[in-house]
Amino acid sequence: MSRRPFLDQLLVWPAKLHAQRVLRRFYRAAQNATRVQDEVLIDKIHRNADSDYGRRHGFHQIRNYEDFIRQVPVQTYDDFEPYIQRLCRGEHSALFGGGQRVRMFALTSGTSATPKYIPVTDTFLKELRAGWNAFGVKALLDHPGWFLKPIVQVASRMDEQTTEGGIPCGAVSGLMAATQKPLVRRYYLTPPCVAYIEDSAARYYTIMRLAMMEQEIAFLVTANPSTQLKLARTAEESAESLIRDIHDGTLQHDLDVPPAVRKELAHRLRPDSVRARQLQSILDREGHLRPRHYWRLGFICNWMGGTLGLYLRDFPRYFGDVPVRDIGLIASEGRMSIPVSDGTPAGILEVTSHFYEFIPVDQIDHPHPDCLRCREVEIGKEYFIVLTNSAGLYRYSIGDLVRVTGFEGQAPIIEFLSKGAHTCSLTGEKLTEKQVTDVVNSVAREQSFPISSYLCAPQWGDPPGYMLHLDLSHTPEKFRLDQMITAVEQRLGEINIEYASKRKTLRLAPLRYNVLPHGFLEQRDQNTSVRFRRNNEQYKHQFLFTQPGQDAEFPQRDKFEMTNPGAAGKQR
Repeated sequence: MSRRPFLDQLLVWPAKLHAQRVLRRFYRAAQNATRVQDEVLIDKIHRNADSDYGRRHGFHQIRNYEDFIRQVPVQTYDDFEPYIQRLCRGEHSALFGGGQRVRMFALTSGTSATPKYIPVTDTFLKELRAGWNAFGVKALLDHPGWFLKPIVQVASRMDEQTTEGGIPCGAVSGLMAATQKPLVRRYYLTPPCVAYIEDSAARYYTIMRLAMMEQEIAFLVTANPSTQLKLARTAEESAESLIRDIHDGTLQHDLDVPPAVRKELAHRLRPDSVRARQLQSILDREGHLRPRHYWRLGFICNWMGGTLGLYLRDFPRYFGDVPVRDIGLIASEGRMSIPVSDGTPAGILEVTSHFYEFIPVDQIDHPHPDCLRCREVEIGKEYFIVLTNSAGLYRYSIGDLVRVTGFEGQAPIIEFLSKGAHTCSLTGEKLTEKQVTDVVNSVAREQSFPISSYLCAPQWGDPPGYMLHLDLSHTPEKFRLDQMITAVEQRLGEINIEYASKRKTLRLAPLRYNVLPHGFLEQRDQNTSVRFRRNNEQYKHQFLFTQPGQDAEFPQRDKFEMTNPGAAGKQR
């Protein structure tokens, strides 16, 4: 892999010319975003006018944006769920017009016990790929010399489960990796089968076993920066074993890797004594193996916005001064921005794939908030995004809070701030206040636990996690506290699939608790409400903080860490 096939070398210049054309089209669309957005909206309306949803909302009568907002209200996932349940049974006409089919459902956490199922059609997949294409070619053009070189990418399974209609459900990244262009897929160092390694430690090890055979890596790409660090630390902690496997052409026999995956990987596990000696020399000289020592790396791609930016503090230790580029505001519901510079979470609104509206941050709880089009937002202001896409979602309030930092032509440049006003996401788990209250209240009721009040707060660490601050009417025996926190941890994993996944892959620490002095939270609420005297009756107790450090002034009396770190992760 380190030496390009001759045919690929001939394709470098045509590939760069194609990349430049893709980029010119993207910038032209940004310059004319208002017209492009009108076309995108009407196209999506007309394509699904004959769906049951389209007929119910009068899609045949919609000719412009004014008609659209008159016919369709701002909605949440709960409004679409009855239609999506029909899609799961194979009734494509619920949300889609003729000639369309659902390839899979992208799974992501909902606000309650039920995951969200986002339909992925051929059109939706094509739009996702176009956005990634624009992102990738801009990044490669900005870092010349890295075209058609190895790529370390991490994808998840697209078929974690199947609906009653036989449609796979999982991560859309798995479908995209499996259907990528052959020329690009040739440079992926991790084939799709690696996603079928359930044990997270074994999966990280296998990825690094394949990737460390190379000396030059164009870029590492995964959503969470925590995953980048986990890969680097896996290699550091398993250095001797990895060197031995590379020398012998093996993959540790005691790793929990399915036989079918081992068989598919066999041809990639060639012995390489020269590379093994290079790595051993680095280990002897440095005392450890880190990517900055054994790779010549072009750049790194992952999220940088919100709390995820905290992980970047550890990047220099492992990766040196390699540039980092945010992959953009991406969710199961689609790609919403394309960053075009290193070192910033801001990106240009992806105006060619979805239709956007923006709700001012102070109106998100209004029954009828103002909705602004992309040309109407203002630099420096914060907004919640409302999305209309090819997944059958219309005027969908996705809950992502963004700040407008500038404009490229008529397209705003946005940066991600947080996932909703009542959501915390340390590493992509998107824990909601409702999930916390549902779980803690139900466990307390079932166990007759003496909780007067409580508050869950994110804690920064390696890995980060959550602290459940408890205000108790009386302090029970420790075994009851332990029993309660274990039940809460397990239940959170059951109702939030991404919390469970992050716990299983060791990207989130076990839930801990802290017993507060009785009455502490009530007094804090009273003190805080004083700041809002004019609307004092509207003050509400927070059950979930969204930023690490918000509980810094809380007294720390009794803390507990679960004795079984894998408990929540095994609930799935």
